Amino acid sequence: MSGPPLSEALIESVQRRLADDRAEPTGAALARAVRAEASVLVTDAEMLRLIRALQRELVGAGPLAELLADPATTDVVVNSPDDVRVDRGAGWERTGIVFADEAAVSRLARRLASAAGQRLDDSQPFVDGRLPDGTRLHAAIAPVAASGSCLSLRVLRPIRHDLAALAAVGTLRGVAEATVRAVLAARLAFLVSGGTGSGKTTLLAAMLAAVEPGERLVTVEDAEELRPPHPHLVRLVARAANVEGAGAVPLRHLVRQALRMRPDRIVIGEVRGPEVVDLLAALNTGHDGGSGTVHANAAADVPARLEALAAPAGLTREALHAQLGSAVQVVLHMGRPDGRRVLAEIAVLIRGADGWVTAVPAVIDGQPSGDGAALLRDVLASRGVGVPW
Repeated sequence: MSGPPLSEALIESVQRRLADDRAEPTGAALARAVRAEASVLVTDAEMLRLIRALQRELVGAGPLAELLADPATTDVVVNSPDDVRVDRGAGWERTGIVFADEAAVSRLARRLASAAGQRLDDSQPFVDGRLPDGTRLHAAIAPVAASGSCLSLRVLRPIRHDLAALAAVGTLRGVAEATVRAVLAARLAFLVSGGTGSGKTTLLAAMLAAVEPGERLVTVEDAEELRPPHPHLVRLVARAANVEGAGAVPLRHLVRQALRMRPDRIVIGEVRGPEVVDLLAALNTGHDGGSGTVHANAAADVPARLEALAAPAGLTREALHAQLGSAVQVVLHMGRPDGRRVLAEIAVLIRGADGWVTAVPAVIDGQPSGDGAALLRDVLASRGVGVPW
């Protein structure tokens, strides 16, 4: 006699029994629940199969756990029950993982949302949160996910690369490493720009690790990524609202708190909203050497990107450019031209006679470039630091 199939009804009944018994989904607890809920006799072999299947359904990231545990994995997405993809640093790859059906994807999405302390149901059909291990979670279900429940998981691991290691793997080419070190030595304020997965946080963490040990760093992040091995580091991490919609601590509030913590350098892990106003204000009040990351397609697009982020906070375009021109000196733009993460451009921000800030390329693909190189040389010289070329 064959055992019962792993149906949605059996999964839900086992979940209810575990909840009623306040039991963890251990092998023994699952075996007791299956025997209590199954309508037919279950052999030892069938029981083992069911326990393994239930643990995949009820524990952690289920069938995605192996992908997430791979040290090379940066992102995992579920587009449909039979379309699971992984990015290990070289673009999207299809995997052999297949969910039983749409309901199985939906169950995993709801369970991960619950682990992130958030709701995912008909009244709240999407969630953006952080799992206990730091993994970023985004999930959407019907009706907003017209093609079926979908999941996006971004693995956040402590970044341990230093500048020498990045140079060795080709991320910092030519004079790029020496220029980056000169930017740090001159205490220039800088932004690292680039697209998703381009290596912005990796470069920023490596640069922070190279800051003089006597300086006090205060980092502010939405998701905990920056853990540079620096001896004087304070990390602040924003908090999302709980399932009742209360308890949120937004990034902007933490930036203000960071200013009261006597930082030598204040760092925003990712400038993505109104906190840009507070960051620019901080950098204009004596906090040299501050930094952050920002999404942008090119260094030249950074001023416009910051305009868009500052507008909802009530900062006009004129005011944004006035603050940006005196607060930030350099943009480091990361790219993936051949699939590998590289520091594609180092640009100097200058404010023109018309009042608008523009980014002038100083180093392109590791080589000094035209007027921008001369501008960067002058900026470094004004801080007593020589050019690295």
